Amino acid sequence: MDLGLVGLPQSGKSTLLSLLAGTNAGGRLAVARVPDPRLAVLSDIFHPRRVTPATMRLTELPGLLPGRLEKGERNAFFEAVRKTDALLHVVRAFDDPGTPHPEVTLDPLRDARNIEEELLLADLERVETVAARLAKSHGRGREEELQLAVLGRCAEGLGEARPVRSLGLTAEELGLLGGFGLLTARGELLALNVGEDDLRSGRRFEGLEAWAAAGDIPLVTFSARVEAEIAGLPAEERGEFLQEFGLTEPGTDRLARAAYAALGLISFLTAGEDEVRAWPIPAGTPARRAAAKIHSDIERGFIRAEVAAFADLQAAGSWKALRDKGLLRLEGRDYLVRDGDIIEFRFHV
Repeated sequence: MDLGLVGLPQSGKSTLLSLLAGTNAGGRLAVARVPDPRLAVLSDIFHPRRVTPATMRLTELPGLLPGRLEKGERNAFFEAVRKTDALLHVVRAFDDPGTPHPEVTLDPLRDARNIEEELLLADLERVETVAARLAKSHGRGREEELQLAVLGRCAEGLGEARPVRSLGLTAEELGLLGGFGLLTARGELLALNVGEDDLRSGRRFEGLEAWAAAGDIPLVTFSARVEAEIAGLPAEERGEFLQEFGLTEPGTDRLARAAYAALGLISFLTAGEDEVRAWPIPAGTPARRAAAKIHSDIERGFIRAEVAAFADLQAAGSWKALRDKGLLRLEGRDYLVRDGDIIEFRFHV
């Protein structure tokens, strides 16, 4: 699953990419680990040889300057967005004379709205083009008629500056739009890059927060400068540094988990002496399909899934104690896996 980083130039996208990847990415592509405290708990119980967190792919997209791109550049940007599964929209809220703002003045709400308006306009243009083509088709079937109806709802919403993801479309309706590459149908997360003083004071950006909520966009505040300092500290010194800012964990941890959710992903867990691991799957995945994440043979020979709730295992202290307490469940192939399920698959090939 690919997460695309978008935002104005000088907003902090490159720095955030490197921070999330835990390394100097040195390019536009990276892989980020998704922090999951449950893995540490399972590691204490099973003492595995290795612990493997879930990961997601990151792509930094070129900085977008609304209204200042040639048509070809603008279209190329939108095509790059369409190759991603969700967006991490980095918005600048820090003042730095050494890093001039491309719009001269600092206004996070203006910047966020301007980029979102570009995405909305691109979607509206595509919806109108596709709808016009379908309307002229003489051999329309039931699916095309349904597509036209959904496109009409999208056109109305986009004309009111409402992203497709906020229109309350059903999974079936979104499926009908799947081939059209609508940008605002994707999950999106707003990453507000604030200055050190604003992070320490807990400054609120009420206007931006209200706008993001209205557009169904989760917002996470972080400071790239502070995060870079945290990343450079020895592990034993990070806690005290975080306390200075009233934080319990680095902002990149919160961002990684929120971005993972924006991709529509959850994790199921496996645990044993060899490995404790988080496996990323789309929310709503049935057990048999989830088994394929581990190996196709397990999916093919699926019999049952032995499932435990993480909280139950944590309280019981071992898989055996969990079984003795009768807290293991046997689930069939169509069971919808939940975030944090600990699963042992029974299969025969």
